[in-house]
Amino acid sequence: MQEIKSHRERRTVEEHKDFIDFYLDQMEKTKNVPNSTYDEENMLHSVFDLFLGGSETTATTLRWALLYMVAYPDIQEKVQKELDAVLGSSHQIDYEDRKKLPYTNAVIHEIIRFSSIILITIPRQAVKDTTVLGYQVPKGTIIMANIDSTLFDPEYWETPHQFNPGHFLDKDGNFVIREAFLAFSAGHRVCLGEVMAKMELFIIFCSLLQTFKFTPPEGDKEINLSFVFGSTMKPHPYKLCAVLR
Repeated sequence: MQEIKSHRERRTVEEHKDFIDFYLDQMEKTKNVPNSTYDEENMLHSVFDLFLGGSETTATTLRWALLYMVAYPDIQEKVQKELDAVLGSSHQIDYEDRKKLPYTNAVIHEIIRFSSIILITIPRQAVKDTTVLGYQVPKGTIIMANIDSTLFDPEYWETPHQFNPGHFLDKDGNFVIREAFLAFSAGHRVCLGEVMAKMELFIIFCSLLQTFKFTPPEGDKEINLSFVFGSTMKPHPYKLCAVLR
């Protein structure tokens, strides 16, 4: 709210710098439109969604990614060997490169699966009486899908409680996506930012591993892979060493 107030005070009609400026402008244009949804409360929720869904989740997943590379140096080495062999050390990473990097792509998807930073979906409400798999769901029932259960279901994952990039590789080493990979939910309510999140994770992760080797600080013998419970499942604070390759 303070940020919105600050935008109101400093903005000019001719110069929009960000989402809030454009939203304030739209509020002004629609202030006399009946039932307009452009209001301050909606803006607050929209900005919150952008931060939580578009920034915090990706940053948390990257924190897990680096922690896993420290915990599993053999996997980090295989990723770097593939990057070096296919792209070289000076290539600027592009999202299209994922098609040439099946192992690296598999590692990134396994990071998303194994970290499982969102345990349940945003609550939904049944709009009419219905039946799901034989269960009666009355109108008005609040429903929260358990994403975490699909990502660790032994019926669909050979080693669900192990960090295993092989979950996303076929017998010939080609990348494959699993039906049970529902980290971004599914159907009409699938995460709108899925493509952007995967793009960000791929480019940042590959760029970091292309440049650095990640190791634990000298003397650190135990790596804590347990999570801190919250709106997203975060790793405990940790330190690492980034050594230029």
